[in-house]
Amino acid sequence: MTYSTGQETDVPRLGLADPAEGLVRDLGDLAPGGLPELIARWPQLGPALREDPFGSGPLHALESLTLHAPIPRPVRNIFCVGKNYREHAAEFGRSGYDTPSRSEAVPDRPILFSKATTAVTGPYDPIDAHSALTSEVDYEGELGVVIGRGGRGITRESAYDHVWGYVVVNDVTARDLQRDHKQWLLGKSLDTHCPMGPYAVTSDEIADVTALEIETRVNGELRQHARVADLIFDIPELIATLSAGITLLPGDFIATGTPVGVGIGFDPPRFLRPGDVVEVSITGLGAQRNVVR
Repeated sequence: MTYSTGQETDVPRLGLADPAEGLVRDLGDLAPGGLPELIARWPQLGPALREDPFGSGPLHALESLTLHAPIPRPVRNIFCVGKNYREHAAEFGRSGYDTPSRSEAVPDRPILFSKATTAVTGPYDPIDAHSALTSEVDYEGELGVVIGRGGRGITRESAYDHVWGYVVVNDVTARDLQRDHKQWLLGKSLDTHCPMGPYAVTSDEIADVTALEIETRVNGELRQHARVADLIFDIPELIATLSAGITLLPGDFIATGTPVGVGIGFDPPRFLRPGDVVEVSITGLGAQRNVVR
């Protein structure tokens, strides 16, 4: 099932979307707290929605809605993974941004950091260049994983049982802030620097998540293209690593890493500028389109 957060009047509401038919079932009364509430109540609400997804509730034309991020405010900071594609780890190393030796070595353990919830913005909203703070804004198209059933000490073997669904995310990054402040939080967390959506798709709709393909385009030019199968540390490994000592919560969000082709990987680097159009798409999850302002 495909979920969206849309707005036809003054208040954003959760919806169950059928993009092919251009329809959205209004679920605002069922889960007024949006997708986090729906996920938290999934054991009670999920079976009925699966059985009769468009059986009741007002219907809206998709084109009449302003779509927001499926989870406009995640339950807490977004878990993110750095250098999780081999070729991206190599290009980042060659750039010299974090290693003067310009080593192209691949991490032997997941590199984990977080991104503030206030960075989240909609799939078609502007990306703020924050020109007073940074001159090196970069794009990172990624697969986002939404946790459905929380827990600690989750094993690799049971990890997918804890996944509620998937979403497109762009881990926009201020490279100079990322470099100069050493810790990555500030460089990763500027407002509007986490476009999400347009949809959150339940895991049962995705037969093989590793077969999904990620593409990022800037002004129509293809910059990134990879399969989820190319991850160094796969989804079960990420969930097992995070949950080894941190209790994962329903609605937690994991951005799994970006493939080769980011702006810092070019020589000279190709950072985003006001007026640039960034499009990130993933097979079966939809496409986002954001203009830098």
